[in-house]
Amino acid sequence: MAWAGFGKTQIRYDMFNATRSAASAKRYTKCENIYHKGQELAWDGKDILNDLLKEHGGIKLDDTKKNALKRVFAIIMWGELAAWKISAQLADGLVPLEAKMAATSQAFDEARHFYVMHDYLDALGYKPKKMDRAPQALLDLTLETPNMAYKLLGMQLMIESMALTIFQTIRELAPEPVIAELMKYYERDEARHVGLGMQYLPELIKEMDEKEIRQMMWFQAKIMFWAMAELKVLEPDFKVLGINPRDVIQLGRGKQILAMQAAFDVLGKGFDKEQRSNVLAALNAVNEFLYPTPETEGSILKQVQAAWAAFNEEAGAASEDSLDIHSAHQIKTARGEIAKAEKAQIN
Repeated sequence: MAWAGFGKTQIRYDMFNATRSAASAKRYTKCENIYHKGQELAWDGKDILNDLLKEHGGIKLDDTKKNALKRVFAIIMWGELAAWKISAQLADGLVPLEAKMAATSQAFDEARHFYVMHDYLDALGYKPKKMDRAPQALLDLTLETPNMAYKLLGMQLMIESMALTIFQTIRELAPEPVIAELMKYYERDEARHVGLGMQYLPELIKEMDEKEIRQMMWFQAKIMFWAMAELKVLEPDFKVLGINPRDVIQLGRGKQILAMQAAFDVLGKGFDKEQRSNVLAALNAVNEFLYPTPETEGSILKQVQAAWAAFNEEAGAASEDSLDIHSAHQIKTARGEIAKAEKAQIN
């Protein structure tokens, strides 16, 4: 504890002390660029939502679809609040200047995402209430861990990747035009947030021994378990909106593996081959059992056989352009400029 300038202080005078390799310096520069890009691409949530509501004459849905949208995006709204808190924790806990800047930029974005989603849900007639247990458990895991590597893994690479998948799916299916257009803005921001995890997590992983990496993979497994449980909770609402939960999981898993590969590859560690544990393989099997294909649905034996095959099958990453797609939307910034497409910062 500090007192009158004596004792331990929370001001990190060592934030500029690290010796950096050329590769590390490049990653730190990209972290700094995430901050500046966030400033450049900031958008006015009030104006954008109001413009979209005027353009489409408000929200026109039957009660069944409206209630399904409320359920899905209420979880998204509370998730944005959690992301706001987690990014603020990262901005405080990460030591290097560039990583702090990127996390601070994310906190700014998440605050906007939260209030815009609240305003959209208010237009739907939603009254805020507590989430189901599964999504709350998912968010609490990342909120409560004091480990900065776990926070980056849980938030930037796991939760954000799944959120991007849901945003992409809603945008492509467009069950309601206002939210579909709004997703373009959310995707542009969230793609930068995934970039922070891919660029800075390697700096934390390279300090870990094999035991610590296995412990981190166990944390990842818990995140993925609750993510699947969350999607199971939302399965009836997804079906109302024309969304196949199995497709969401497969697309999201591919994005997650791609993001993890990018983080591990820079250290010469093959994520798919070296880090894939029996726990993660078991989660693949559970996923296959919970969301059967038309060929296996209705037959417990066939579902068990499919789950066993999934346990022994190596899950593949998505193609690199599966992250680029989120940065390809043209959006209107707070300065009134139209921001052009850009590529995701994977390497």
